[in-house]
Amino acid sequence: MTDATLAPRPGLSAAQLRRIAWIAVPVLLAVVLTLLTRAGAIGPADWTYKILVDPFVTMWSLPDLLIQTLWEGFVAGVLYALIALGFVLIFKASGVFNFAQGIMVVFAALSLIGFYEILVGRFGLPAGHAVAAVALIGALGIMFLLAVAVERIVLRPLVNQPEIIMLMATVGLSFFLTGFGELAFGGNPKVMITSALGLPTGSSSIDVPGGRINVQHLDVAAAMIATVLIVSLGIFFQKTRIGRALRAVADSHKAALSVGISLNQIWIIVWFTAGIVALVTGIMWGARSEVSFALEVIALKALPVLVLGGFTSIPGAIVGGLIIGIGEKLGEFYWGPLMGGGIETWLAYIIALVFLLFRPQGLFGEKIIERI
Repeated sequence: MTDATLAPRPGLSAAQLRRIAWIAVPVLLAVVLTLLTRAGAIGPADWTYKILVDPFVTMWSLPDLLIQTLWEGFVAGVLYALIALGFVLIFKASGVFNFAQGIMVVFAALSLIGFYEILVGRFGLPAGHAVAAVALIGALGIMFLLAVAVERIVLRPLVNQPEIIMLMATVGLSFFLTGFGELAFGGNPKVMITSALGLPTGSSSIDVPGGRINVQHLDVAAAMIATVLIVSLGIFFQKTRIGRALRAVADSHKAALSVGISLNQIWIIVWFTAGIVALVTGIMWGARSEVSFALEVIALKALPVLVLGGFTSIPGAIVGGLIIGIGEKLGEFYWGPLMGGGIETWLAYIIALVFLLFRPQGLFGEKIIERI
């Protein structure tokens, strides 16, 4: 017998065992619950049945409602991913969580509406697509000026400072934009210029197994626009010279400077890109409801998305957004009535908290090991 024959076969690694457990435990639980239900050990009046069995029975018996819920969760997830993308871009460039991204969404949307109202109201231009396009260019200009101002006034003086200093700077920027936005645009909610921007309205009914679902045309447009923007930015930062420079800056500011990469230019590009993402996000969310400073709270949903996907991963932002969006809708529709409703507002944070226990770096995040 050779040494190879006598050598013991390597066992499963800890990561492989965890993957097997993630699959085996739900399957085993489903089998046990099925056997208990058929044996009459648990019934519709038991809480175990209501929580662990009845929702899945409803999904199976009413597939049209399940498809409707999944579609709404998909749309919300794509928009959550779009919000998280703005955080990821700035975190990759500076290593700091940008607390001002939420108010940037509101500020960009209000700038667009403000320009449109000035052009139509004060200058008497006819309302329509052309004026909306000019207002859109004006809002982009505002976000570019904001990026330049943040780089000159906030980031440049704080180069190589501790990360907590940069974090507090973004908190201060958030409060400044909130106060300036209320001063410039007022505190009343505003209606997004949906028709002027050419966004579709109305809805369509689609035949699916079990019945029909209602699909809002605006949701379809929002999902398509957000997907195209996310994919385009992903390709841009992976394949272009600017993208490679961004990754170099994310790894080490000093190393990037040593090879001739300008931190100032990279920061302006990244913050302007985050501003574009904020503007698109503000348009999509504002068209679904209205534009107000309460919209800033929606941006906080990016926190659990980033926890799931990782703070430095664009694919992670996409996957995390879809998990949170679909998970919220499924939880609210099937388990919400058991808890009095309204679990959509906090379920995402519970999902993120549970996820932190098993994979703190996120699905696509890098595990960092530091010497002490």
